[in-house]
Amino acid sequence: MNSNTARTWRSALAAVGCTLLLAAAHASDTTPPGISETIVEVPKSAGIFTVKLETTVYKPAGDGPFPLIVLNHGKAHGNPAFQSRARYTAQAAALVARGYVVVIPMRQGFSKSGGAYIGGGCNVEGNGLVQTEDVVATLDYMTKQAYVDRDRIVIMGQSHGGLTTMAFGTIGYPGVRGLVNFAGGLRNDTCVSWEDNLVRAFENYGRQSRYPSLWFYGDNDSYWPKPLPEKMFAAYTRAGGKAQFVDYGNFQSDSHGMFSSRAGLSIWLPKVDAFLRELGLPAGSVPANASTQDGPNKDTQ
Repeated sequence: MNSNTARTWRSALAAVGCTLLLAAAHASDTTPPGISETIVEVPKSAGIFTVKLETTVYKPAGDGPFPLIVLNHGKAHGNPAFQSRARYTAQAAALVARGYVVVIPMRQGFSKSGGAYIGGGCNVEGNGLVQTEDVVATLDYMTKQAYVDRDRIVIMGQSHGGLTTMAFGTIGYPGVRGLVNFAGGLRNDTCVSWEDNLVRAFENYGRQSRYPSLWFYGDNDSYWPKPLPEKMFAAYTRAGGKAQFVDYGNFQSDSHGMFSSRAGLSIWLPKVDAFLRELGLPAGSVPANASTQDGPNKDTQ
């Protein structure tokens, strides 16, 4: 098999894997009891026009104000307009149970959100920065809601949403305490040296970073072959970014889907709880031995 054929097969397998992984995020299972799920249209200024972003809001019972988590979705293969609304129901329910409002904006051009997806070609760094405009618009909208505590905010993201989250880290936004990156990045095999482009993007994000971050990457990720995640992390921290790295080893058939899977909750929740405590934010109870006895995870500060 020549290199071009191998690359084609890798791209095809990654695309199929991404579609299956996103299906978990978009699953239409019922909303768990004790939380409300609503869909709102978040306005985003786009020059002389206003784009409306299809946005899911999960809220605990009560009036609040509650701390806020913005959860950024991944990107399926193909036209983003055909991508379903991301729900991450089980993941959001776990965070709502800890007292958070969880908001999931579909970025411009995705699902029923207005406008066209701005891909940025092979410019991975620029792609992430463009996506952050949607996060800012979402924050501008949510921090005006009476039930949101505008001084306690965390930004999280999966895959393309993880890249978006780390790009957002270059922006100073009042009330944001930290970032959580689940297998973040953007892969385009048609670009020359796409891995180097990705590493360089994280390096530049790290140089301008403003918040502490927590990263999750597995060993059998169909998108990020080892040691690419370690290279991204090293570039980010070497440039000045403050981050913790969790290598959770192999996960099922593809560690890229850890966050989207219900089975992944036991991996990331204890680590996120500990991180939230470091930020002075609400967190769930964690067994005393969770930080050292939770399977194959390896933390690197």
